[in-house]
Amino acid sequence: MDWDRLAGDWSQMGSKVRKYWGKLTEEDISQAGGRRDLLLERIRERYGLGPDEAEKQLAEWASSQDTQNSGQAVQEPGSDRMV
Repeated sequence: MDWDRLAGDWSQMGSKVRKYWGKLTEEDISQAGGRRDLLLERIRERYGLGPDEAEKQLAEWASSQDTQNSGQAVQEPGSDRMV
């Protein structure tokens, strides 16, 4: 999914981001405000990830939004849980 589309509907996407990356706080989501670079920074901080891994997870999550809209579940990073 195109990041501009995700950022354009940040009020809804922010809650999906928080559900996927449970260590992110409401404040993290609010401060990111749909900005991809800030969200990557917060993911790296909360999960102790390097830039490549954080980028990979964010790209996978963003592309999964099309999959979720079609009703398929995706796996939360670092767990066996499907969201």
